[in-house]
Amino acid sequence: MRKLAATAAEDLLELVQRPYERASTLLTSNRPVEDWGKLLGDVAAVGALLDRLLHHAHVLRCGPRSWRLKEHASRHPIEAAP
Repeated sequence: MRKLAATAAEDLLELVQRPYERASTLLTSNRPVEDWGKLLGDVAAVGALLDRLLHHAHVLRCGPRSWRLKEHASRHPIEAAP
């Protein structure tokens, strides 16, 4: 991964703000939201971002196990690691 720009949190907030309350937004992440402030470098902007994302949201959390690995294991049970 490369280092994010100093304005990453503000840029992402702007992208989410535009369709807010007018259209649906789908966002996926492999990092918990608790880490976003540190990752994006602007806790205030991340707070505003999460406020807009989570308002009227349906949050789906996948377990720590990869869906791709689970699918692979179901197709190739002999090759799957325990």
